[in-house]
Amino acid sequence: MPTNPPNNTAHTLIPAPRTLLTHDTPTSTPHPLAPLTHLTPTTTLHTAPGTEPLAPLLRNTIGAATGLPLPGGAPTPDGIVLRLTPIAPATPAEGYRLTTDRSVENVAVLLESPTPAGLFRGIQTLRQLLGPEAFRRAPLRGAGQSWALPQVSVTDEPRFAWRGLMLDVARHFMPKDGVLRYLDLIAAHKLNVFHFHLTDDQGWRIEIKRHPRLTTVGAWRGRTKWGHRASPLWDEKPHGGYYTQDDIREIVAYAAERHIRVVPEIDLPGHSQAAIAAYPELGNTDVIDTASLSVWDTWGVNPNVLAPTDTTLRFYEDVLEEVLELFPEDVSPFIHIGGDECPKDQWQKSDIAQARIRELGLAGENELQSWIIRHFDTWLSARGRRLIGWDEILEGGLAPGAAVASWRGYGAGVAAAEAGHDVVMCPEQYVYLDHRQAPGADEPMPIGFVRTLEDVYRFEPVPPGLGPEAAAHILGTQANVWTEVMENQARVDYQTFPRLAAFAEVAWSVLPAPADRDFADFEARMTAHYRRLDALGVDYRPPTGPLPWQRRPGVLGRPIEGAPPNR
Repeated sequence: MPTNPPNNTAHTLIPAPRTLLTHDTPTSTPHPLAPLTHLTPTTTLHTAPGTEPLAPLLRNTIGAATGLPLPGGAPTPDGIVLRLTPIAPATPAEGYRLTTDRSVENVAVLLESPTPAGLFRGIQTLRQLLGPEAFRRAPLRGAGQSWALPQVSVTDEPRFAWRGLMLDVARHFMPKDGVLRYLDLIAAHKLNVFHFHLTDDQGWRIEIKRHPRLTTVGAWRGRTKWGHRASPLWDEKPHGGYYTQDDIREIVAYAAERHIRVVPEIDLPGHSQAAIAAYPELGNTDVIDTASLSVWDTWGVNPNVLAPTDTTLRFYEDVLEEVLELFPEDVSPFIHIGGDECPKDQWQKSDIAQARIRELGLAGENELQSWIIRHFDTWLSARGRRLIGWDEILEGGLAPGAAVASWRGYGAGVAAAEAGHDVVMCPEQYVYLDHRQAPGADEPMPIGFVRTLEDVYRFEPVPPGLGPEAAAHILGTQANVWTEVMENQARVDYQTFPRLAAFAEVAWSVLPAPADRDFADFEARMTAHYRRLDALGVDYRPPTGPLPWQRRPGVLGRPIEGAPPNR
């Protein structure tokens, strides 16, 4: 008997594939059951030339969960075949075709794609077809049993090339094992970009050997605000941590095996108090006593920003030289330099900053920030990389090669795309997953607008009215997880899931216009997906609301009432 009970997994896939054909058994149910094929203890894994690196990944996931050894070997009637082959002339690199019908080439599973990345995405679909138990780390009922698969043909490809998750590890540090776990989680949802927010006012999280105080000092704060910055509560424990350079190499290699690009973010010229606390000469020393600063212990927009000096530029070139070595071009073609929320008050009062403005013939402080961004755009371009920054980098003039992460709404992204710049759409009104998920008082530390699972599902990355030429500059979309009020992995899980599943479908699948999307069908598929998340150990928000231990009663948040502005 099969270990997994026969079920209708063919109709529970998330994200939804482009086409799904089933060999349906007649039934009165809306989604008829497909005939079954089986994987057995004698199932072999045949890796055609070029697919060999995928074998250990498949064995470590599907093999570990099912207890099937999946030895290498020639194709057999109950075997799995991985093959690199064109599917159609216009198939994107991550497109694939999956067939679980023995009548096709007399194998149980045939997975084809033009690239290893496409095969990897197809493996995620195969895993879902096997049922929720295929997402566990060991078989529940022991080895030596067969596993049922519905007989289907799936032809699939992504809508967007950039399908990302940004994880903020600066506000609350996530240990390396947690980062690796999140790479597995985003891979399981067919996302392919991990935006790694490594530095901010509240902590510096990456070892830089030329400047060791960035981690010996900048990675640690004495205490932490508990809740929104207006909360009177504090967690008095010191908080911190950082990734050694070997940790970073491991994370990058782990991501590359899963065909995930890593975009490191080194924030400048704002959000830099942790760096200034470590090296006071980086700040505006003629305006404030930078030597008195420590790593910031609360939230909000910090007034202490980098000084526009040659010393600062050389320091961050040192940092980025090490960053480029740790994040190779084939995995990390983009480097994110922040550029957001940089108050100009200190520059207005600084004789040094004002002298630089006059020296360069700039119109004011916005152009001074643009000059800094342009410097690093040129510097990165000379080294074969591309700069991306938050949409404030448009202010004062956009650097020629820069891409824009449009976070304050659609407007900046539209302006950048129409000017010929590449854009990643990540508007806070839709895909900031730190925003609360329901209006109830039980939501823990409620931040921002209510953004339900359905709200995320109806997000459209390409705004209406954008012309075809400008729309071609929308690289894709990204969900952002800011961790000011997420003190541990369980809280990150709660805010991120299940909404990341809805986002993944928006990013991958070709869907109707937002108002026409079938959310009821998505909810029905989520019934199975919650069981997958359970198997993965994800502390998601249940559809009925937070569980008692997920609440944070009495801790102040900052809920915003009403619908978010559609700008």
